[in-house]
Amino acid sequence: MWRYLKQHERFVRAALERDLAFAQLKAFQERQLSYLQHERLVHLLITLAVALCFLATTGFCLLHPSAGVFAAGALLGALLLPYLVHYFRLENGVQRLYHLSNRIDEKLGVVSARYE
Repeated sequence: MWRYLKQHERFVRAALERDLAFAQLKAFQERQLSYLQHERLVHLLITLAVALCFLATTGFCLLHPSAGVFAAGALLGALLLPYLVHYFRLENGVQRLYHLSNRIDEKLGVVSARYE
């Protein structure tokens, strides 16, 4: 997903440097942004579910300490960290695409102020 986002961002930045059909670029950008927003929502829900399981396991481990529960908590904690990093990168990438959408709108004459 991260590679896809970066590839799309490079494409839009290159298209903004050339005189292309900006209306078509805007439609394409909005469609891709919609896909990425859906992906971001799914990853947010998964990250929250893993975090909730990690917290529940940690709480259970504090109340009923055992090696098995501690191991489960450690595994969930190890799984949670990559999810948080991935979601952080995905969120920042989508934010960059919002700025590119604003630049497309500028090229179309829809808005005059930049928000970057």
